[in-house]
Amino acid sequence: MELTTTVTELRYALDTFFFLLSGALVMWMAAGFAMLEAGLVRSKNTTEILTKNICLYAIACTMYLIVGYNIMYVDNGEGGWLPSIGMLIGTQAEGADHSLESDFFFQVVFVATAMSVVSGAVAERMKLASFLIFSVVLTAFIYPVEGYWTWGGGFLSEAGFSDFAGSGIVHMAGAAAALAGVLMLGARKGKYGKNGEIYPIPGSNMPLATLGTFILWFGWFGFNGGSQLMVSDFENATAVGQIFLNTNAAAAAGAIAALAVCKTTWGKADLTMILNGALAGLVAITADPLSPSPLAAVGIGVIAGALVVFSIVGLDKIKIDDPVGAISVHGVCGIFGLMVVPFSNADATFGAQLLGAVVIFGWVFGASLAVWAVLKYTVGIRVTEEEELAGMDLHDCGIDAYPEFVSVK
Repeated sequence: MELTTTVTELRYALDTFFFLLSGALVMWMAAGFAMLEAGLVRSKNTTEILTKNICLYAIACTMYLIVGYNIMYVDNGEGGWLPSIGMLIGTQAEGADHSLESDFFFQVVFVATAMSVVSGAVAERMKLASFLIFSVVLTAFIYPVEGYWTWGGGFLSEAGFSDFAGSGIVHMAGAAAALAGVLMLGARKGKYGKNGEIYPIPGSNMPLATLGTFILWFGWFGFNGGSQLMVSDFENATAVGQIFLNTNAAAAAGAIAALAVCKTTWGKADLTMILNGALAGLVAITADPLSPSPLAAVGIGVIAGALVVFSIVGLDKIKIDDPVGAISVHGVCGIFGLMVVPFSNADATFGAQLLGAVVIFGWVFGASLAVWAVLKYTVGIRVTEEEELAGMDLHDCGIDAYPEFVSVK
């Protein structure tokens, strides 16, 4: 009896540590988003984008602790539409595989990831205060509701919807909120001409953008690997190894595919597209990084890496201005990732996957559009043309990221 208790305690400790380590890796993705976005915006907007990223993370952690986690998981009925609101404190289940606190920590960094998707898409022209107010609503209410419908045991999980680590629940949801904000906000000044011309607005720091992508790639091993939830036995440890392998394979293939598309289409190796190609592969494999074979994971990455290039170009043609390509990476490739799950996972169906994608996108987009509209017609969401020209750093923060090289171009 003593030996059994000891083994149980060791497994509990190991799985708790695995959860915490995975959560820390996902938390580090916040730095990845910050560096990627700082590299892809103009220098006059760098301090503001960094401020957004650290503040949204802090807001996500606080609101999910106070409200969001309780909506998503605590005291909810199986298969429901409307969540209840229990209390996190004192609800550790007897015989649990890991601590409740480690579970919360792992979940809260996912919420911050969803909100991080929004910040890059609305960069360079949105008021900081309005963005932070929206962060409160998304992380406290909008995300937790669809999280309950899926991972929290609500009706989508009962319908057979499958999203292992969040291609739809996290990434597509963030993209849906971002798209609603971009539509309400409009394009940056000078991005599009009166006759349909598209004028590229280059980012300020490609080394930072590349560093951010590598940080995100690294953190994704915690994102997908940690979603196995256990590592303390043969089956789960083997599964985590497979997840790491497939995650890395899809990212690498996505980068190669984006490079190939750029070279064959324009004759140039567009670094920003290659970076987004790697991220596209990561987003797509996230829906199910366990079931596909390694070669299938490569195939998923290849398609996602090519798809994201055409999506970014396509959105530009219809004047949806996304400075970092977040809507294409996380939205278009998130949907793609959901819809390829049944090819390798016999428990998933195309009908259930489509239902989940439509419901999640519809809820997050509709709710976000309503919140953005309220903000637009009350406090406003866009800075003035003069403030946009001077830069968000001067308008919102009063600190230049590169004071020796100030420019208002």
